[in-house]
Amino acid sequence: MRNKDHLSEANASDFLSRIRARTPARVLTGRAGAGYRTVMQLDLRLAHAAARDAVRGELDLERDLGTELVRAWKLFAVKTQARSKDEYLLRPDLGRRFSEDAERTIQARCPREADFQVVIGDGLSVTAVATQVPRLLPLIAQRVEHRGWKLGQPFVVRHCRVGLMNHVGDLLSPRVVVLLIGERPGLATAESLSAYMAFQPRNGHHDAQRNLISNIHARGVPPDAAAERVINLAALMKLRQTSGVGLKEELSGLESREELGC
Repeated sequence: MRNKDHLSEANASDFLSRIRARTPARVLTGRAGAGYRTVMQLDLRLAHAAARDAVRGELDLERDLGTELVRAWKLFAVKTQARSKDEYLLRPDLGRRFSEDAERTIQARCPREADFQVVIGDGLSVTAVATQVPRLLPLIAQRVEHRGWKLGQPFVVRHCRVGLMNHVGDLLSPRVVVLLIGERPGLATAESLSAYMAFQPRNGHHDAQRNLISNIHARGVPPDAAAERVINLAALMKLRQTSGVGLKEELSGLESREELGC
């Protein structure tokens, strides 16, 4: 009987280990009376503090992206019409339009009508941008070069919302825009990045005309896979001349790699 109990406990422990390896969710963590154990309480408080830091933090180019990356890609930062982090959080509409100074800077430093324009936005997690973008941006650029596409000048936007993609389209008229932006952090991770994409975005476009690759982080979609998905989806957008709900990321048998220019 003891051997059976021992085997049962070992199997249960192995089962839980395999579940926990596949998800950042806190599964069957145990309890002390009616509450969490002390170690879990502390873990949750740490995760909550990390989430608050990610949302409230202000993006600094060289500190968060690294001097080498900033110089190599000639990155520069502009702002939206939200003048502070508090205003950005309270007025999402202001995060969807560039300031007048930002408009002038972008028009002076970025070529128009690129095939592929990368924009980096702080969004709701500076931590995600700092963690994922230094790895992801070069991977995307390498694949753009391999396709023979014209890459626009990447730039960084502080106090950025997803709808800003429309203003990018109005200013620069690129064929495809990808916005790498920090996702709202939860208690599992504050390092998750999203890649929003749109074909020829313009004023008046909405979420239904955009595509999304989300959960780009170590325990979600890794940077290599994210870069490949971004480029394949961009190729499909260029081929179909559209983006959003009418465009599925999964390729059918008729959409061969040759047809997409792979």
